[in-house]
Amino acid sequence: MEEFLQNLTNLVGSINGFVWGPYFLIPLLCGSGVFFTLRLRGVQLTKFGMGWSRLFGNFSLKGEKAGKHGMSSFQAVATAIAAQVGTGNLVGAMTALVMGGPGAIFWMWLAAFAGMATNFAEACIAQVYKTKDDSGQTVGGPAYYISRGLGNTGFSKFLAAFFAVAIILALGFMGNMVQANSISDAFLNAFSVPAWITGVVLAVIAGIIFLGGVKRIASVTEKVVPVMAIVYIFVGLIVIIINAHNIPEMFSMIFKGAFNPRSVWGGALGFGMGRAARYGIARGLFSNEAGMGSTPHAHAVATVDHPVEQGVLGIVAVFIDTFIVLNITVFTVLSAGIIKFENGQPVMKGIQLVQEAFSQHLFGHTFGYLFIAICLFFFAFSTIIGWYYFGETNIRYLFGKKGLIPYQILVVAFIFLGSLLKIDLVWELVDFFNGIMVIPNLLGLLLLSGTVVAVLKDYNSGKPYDVNNYLKK
Repeated sequence: MEEFLQNLTNLVGSINGFVWGPYFLIPLLCGSGVFFTLRLRGVQLTKFGMGWSRLFGNFSLKGEKAGKHGMSSFQAVATAIAAQVGTGNLVGAMTALVMGGPGAIFWMWLAAFAGMATNFAEACIAQVYKTKDDSGQTVGGPAYYISRGLGNTGFSKFLAAFFAVAIILALGFMGNMVQANSISDAFLNAFSVPAWITGVVLAVIAGIIFLGGVKRIASVTEKVVPVMAIVYIFVGLIVIIINAHNIPEMFSMIFKGAFNPRSVWGGALGFGMGRAARYGIARGLFSNEAGMGSTPHAHAVATVDHPVEQGVLGIVAVFIDTFIVLNITVFTVLSAGIIKFENGQPVMKGIQLVQEAFSQHLFGHTFGYLFIAICLFFFAFSTIIGWYYFGETNIRYLFGKKGLIPYQILVVAFIFLGSLLKIDLVWELVDFFNGIMVIPNLLGLLLLSGTVVAVLKDYNSGKPYDVNNYLKK
């Protein structure tokens, strides 16, 4: 049995190498980002200021209670960021850095810039095609804009159902297993807390939040997300300032590594520009989720007067994830100068690099490991909440309200099991289902791109928003 599981893990890993490689998802996601950037005339630049204005204008740690009508605009973007800012901002960033060299960070930035336009389109179109389910709950996301936007044909319904099943498996079940596993590992290493205790606590807290529905999910994310981001950014900036003398060299390594990797450590290990681009783009897109179809579920239920008002927050969400939180991780580690190789292999990798950067340059070993363990808890747990909600929306699409209780029970069980078991196969399956759910989402998004253009054009011209104008197109 063990041999079978290992062979299956290797097989799925090989498939993922293609799916997330330079011949499939990387050009598909980046190409879509470039397409929307051009077709929407650089919307991530022209509407960037508006996005920040709306973010701070709606900022609140205790907004109006969410309900069947949806969430406030800030609660929706907080839920989206909760899902985006997770272990990928710590572990994923280090994977890109170690496997692709410092040049990978440059390509990560480019992918995120293009992804900001894609995320704008996702948020806008999710607003246009949102609806109410059999219980009167406001719902929306790729399954809804694929089926409703493409005319409720047999093909569109198949694509929508395919997406719904993929995201439930990828995020709701297996994705939440790996997030829980990251938390239990961190607490075992930092506090010597047995994994089963962490699993029970996580399962209980998560279950309480899930049972509270959209009201409790919105209430938690609007408080947790701003606080966790501000604390992590503040402490990370202290480490970067302490190592400020290394900042010029850090940027030199990033830009040299992007175009001339032989001048930095990646070149010495035989890494080329293609490898830097591959790991930077793949890890960056995996972190900010632009084009993957996850965050539109949150943006869809925001209560706004016009889809563009939520679309601009989709731009800001990607910026915060990659250009702020993920960059804090990268700059902290690079400026600390702690990445070393022996016999072509990294001495440290993953979360250990981040812990060491904080340990060696701020308050000693104990503080660094404890601080990152606590940050990882909030990052990963907020992702669990966001991913649960995205899965719930698709359960509603497939089964209606009657599917919620079984789904909630299963997710809580998977969270507990994930805390105990570190199964490489589960990680590979998460990557696989994350990858294949991109296909129906981008297909629907590209086919509906004309609607996104029309919505933005009407907004810029001051035309009053009437959803019926777009449902007929």
